[in-house]
Amino acid sequence: MSQYTLTVNGRDVTVDVEPDTPVLWVLRDHLGLVGAKYGCGVAQCGACTVHLNGSAVRSCSIPVSGVAGQRITTIEGLSERGDHPLQKAWLEHDVPQCGYCQAGQIMNAAALLASNPSPTDNEIDEAMHGNICRCGTYTRIHAAIKTAAAE
Repeated sequence: MSQYTLTVNGRDVTVDVEPDTPVLWVLRDHLGLVGAKYGCGVAQCGACTVHLNGSAVRSCSIPVSGVAGQRITTIEGLSERGDHPLQKAWLEHDVPQCGYCQAGQIMNAAALLASNPSPTDNEIDEAMHGNICRCGTYTRIHAAIKTAAAE
């Protein structure tokens, strides 16, 4: 075991874990932040997406030893009251069905809008391409991103 200090949702935390422990398990099992989900475990589905220094990353495939001292933002830290424009747009468009992938979808979309506040349809499709929704809510996800971008 080794100790790692991370900044998660603006708060410094120290965890004592094996160096190869995926960030997803540190967030869920050690810090109780269960918004990011385990999907595929190989960074292919996006259910575990969080922000690392503002960029969307797949937390299931990044070892904690690789993120010490860096800023991690989870869906719990995106907005204190859950009123981020994307979260409001998600509700407006009734995006979630089973909801399993939604935190990862919103975090990926938030990173897109932070770097490109007015994405084109193609840019949205390209940015969201790797986030899989088994319910097939892609049309509503796309519409919610357009709504949030317009705010």
